[in-house]
Amino acid sequence: DKIPFLRQIGPHVYNFWQDGRNPRGLWRRTSLDSYRGPSPAWETVLDVDALGKAEGVSWVWKGHTVCQEADGSPPTRTMVSLSRGGADATEQREFDLSTAAFVEGGFRLPEAKSSVNWLTPDVLLVGTDFGAGSLTNSGYPRVLKQWARGTPLAEAVTVFEGEATDVAVSGWMRRHAGHAFEWRHRSLTFYTSAKQVRPEGSAEWTALPFPDHAGCAQFRDQCLVSLRKDWELQGRLHTAGSLLAFDLEEVIAKGLEAPATVLFTPTAKVSLEGYTCTRSYVVLEYLDNVKSRLHFWKFDGGRWQDVGMEATAAIRGCSLSAVDADESDQYWFTTSTFTQPSALGLADAGSGPDSPVETLRSLPAQYDATGLVQVQYEATSADGTTVPYFVVHKAGMELDGTCPTLMYAYGGFEVSLKPSYSAVVGAAWLEAGGCFVQPNIRGGGEFGPAWHQAALRENRQKAYDDMIAVAEDLVSRGITSTKRLAIRGGSNGGLLMGNMLVQRPDLFGAIVCAVPLLDMRRFHKLLAGASWMAEYGDPDTADWEFLQKYSPYHNIDAKATYPPFLMTTSTRDDRVHPYHARCMVKRLLEVDNVKDGELFYYENMEGGHGGAADS
Repeated sequence: DKIPFLRQIGPHVYNFWQDGRNPRGLWRRTSLDSYRGPSPAWETVLDVDALGKAEGVSWVWKGHTVCQEADGSPPTRTMVSLSRGGADATEQREFDLSTAAFVEGGFRLPEAKSSVNWLTPDVLLVGTDFGAGSLTNSGYPRVLKQWARGTPLAEAVTVFEGEATDVAVSGWMRRHAGHAFEWRHRSLTFYTSAKQVRPEGSAEWTALPFPDHAGCAQFRDQCLVSLRKDWELQGRLHTAGSLLAFDLEEVIAKGLEAPATVLFTPTAKVSLEGYTCTRSYVVLEYLDNVKSRLHFWKFDGGRWQDVGMEATAAIRGCSLSAVDADESDQYWFTTSTFTQPSALGLADAGSGPDSPVETLRSLPAQYDATGLVQVQYEATSADGTTVPYFVVHKAGMELDGTCPTLMYAYGGFEVSLKPSYSAVVGAAWLEAGGCFVQPNIRGGGEFGPAWHQAALRENRQKAYDDMIAVAEDLVSRGITSTKRLAIRGGSNGGLLMGNMLVQRPDLFGAIVCAVPLLDMRRFHKLLAGASWMAEYGDPDTADWEFLQKYSPYHNIDAKATYPPFLMTTSTRDDRVHPYHARCMVKRLLEVDNVKDGELFYYENMEGGHGGAADS
């Protein structure tokens, strides 16, 4: 069972659906009124399984980019992204929403890691592999071109360039509630960027004067600026994690003399997880000690109005997205907890924090959660930092160290781990009497940019110390024992798993490591690896002195005894190269010191970094 999540485009709500009959998926649509009923009348827009069969290609759906019409009329064109076998690289084709068919002779780009956005219905802004020198060292577009309908891609005109050392460049036209600005963006590193903007119809570009660590997003004629570091402006210090609003036209005219409105200021335990923009409102999601709370701001008559926030923070995961930001203040509101299945709701920001939520769909319970409790504990890391973690277990559980426990962690790239419902964990683990643990270690975003930055580069060990501290706290509380504690993580979380294996093999009974980074001497030479040097460091410099300390491949100890270890990866992963998993397992086979020979390796032929191409 799954919830058909929605995106509204014009009069229809669209959904991409995968199941046993359609493993690669159906892109389909209906009306919102029909969706409200028990049996929506779905119209198939694109059958990816049928397309793959007809073309003899293992196509995987990777989304689409809609062309916003200047007059606000319903969009009719979009660029569909298709991937061979689930890789990040995609082929892109123009699609007509009115006829539900690809456009004959329309825009079409060959397979690459491309950036494609609409400037007008007849002009695309394209960054792709144009040949030698057109990509950055990270494998993403370095050159942005303007491509007019009816002309060959080879004749597209270069309008913007970055450096080979950048992560990527991109450009787009953003239209919202009658305001239109064209943007150019250079991602200097994973966390810094240079931005240019101009009003539609203007020939003059303005380099935005905000710090390169600041993120920028357009809301109507406002620029929402999120800070990753402290910033002093007009004699006032704005702390990292703050959200400010500026009038874009005033910034273009006055620079940093333009007035700012503060929409959010963080505290030690309260951070901004994200926000969504409706026609007239910005809805903020806070994390208050990793508990969720919404806060509403209205923009009316050129002024910001604080409409208020929810009275209490809740242990939940939630996501927000506008239904139609040009037309209404409604938003989709998806929630779940560790024990309550996901629910899709519809709310109106105009009603503020007390808005009733219309539940459109709720996922049926996938396991028996009777008697389960979700509790938040805290551990103390090696440097004295308090690290929170959630535990889900049966009420009244004996604290005798006998409960089989599974801990999932990530700890990187400012990604927050929030409560979420897992049918697999529930049915296969919790129902059987197991305990599930989710720690919020440094490197994540649960307490804002500072929590993430505390574990960057030479400080990476702090994330690993946090993980160790939580594991030891679980044992000291009597929740579990080292023999009964298993851990799991993927990607950057796979690097975490590798370090737990080589640093504290005595602390865990089993480890599952998925699509990981493990060779930190070579990671920046493989696929998108160069883009992550802002997170880890540059091994071609003196950074190798600290990088080698948390490069699992280089720290395998032939004299140690390692716990049972499962490694998984994908042949089609073009983000984190499967080399990392392969070389680690090869070395572990050579030293032959995994307990009872329980070293397992699985490589999926498809699926990419996400791990699966089918439903």
